[in-house]
Amino acid sequence: MSEPFANLISDTRVFLSELSANNNRDWFVDHKSRYEADLKGPALGLLDAFSQQISGCTGTKLFRPQRDVRFSKDKTPYHTHLHMAWWLPVKSSLQLGFFFGISPSYTRIGSGAMGFDKSGLTAWRDAVGGTTGDTLATMLTDLANQGFERSEPELKRVPAPFEKDHPHGDLLRCKSVTLWRDLPEGDITKPLTALTNTYQSLEGFLEMLRTDI
Repeated sequence: MSEPFANLISDTRVFLSELSANNNRDWFVDHKSRYEADLKGPALGLLDAFSQQISGCTGTKLFRPQRDVRFSKDKTPYHTHLHMAWWLPVKSSLQLGFFFGISPSYTRIGSGAMGFDKSGLTAWRDAVGGTTGDTLATMLTDLANQGFERSEPELKRVPAPFEKDHPHGDLLRCKSVTLWRDLPEGDITKPLTALTNTYQSLEGFLEMLRTDI
């Protein structure tokens, strides 16, 4: 039996490819009913279905198609991607998310902390610089071998008071930490299954963030 969201990725790619060539309000308004039926409706259903598989999920979000162009040189009014998020339970002020994005050029699943607040950043550095650092580094290496890519460190230098040649300097230079993988083409008709499998692969990483940060 096929998934109820089997057509979401293919329909989204087609719609967004056409939107890329006609990125204006008139075109979008003329095709809004198609957006509602083929993209928004199934995406909201996927958000709900997957949230039930995350124990204690604290919320979901389907990002708006409209772009904020107030401070951008690019005045095209609509995003040419469909992004959604699930917020995960945490034991501190840390905000953890699970993310799914579809565009004509990528379909990606990711999870982690998009940005540490001041206390979260201190806790992250304490954990990485302490005994948790070795365990976390090993876990991230294992996940990289499974095809996950880690977000790049935001800082160019290892922050004080850590030594510049600290063995986990690349992690200490991070102000956020997320892991991503591209969805194999063979999984495009099974987004719910792909999300579930990815979540299971990342559970250990997410639990470490929850308990140690």
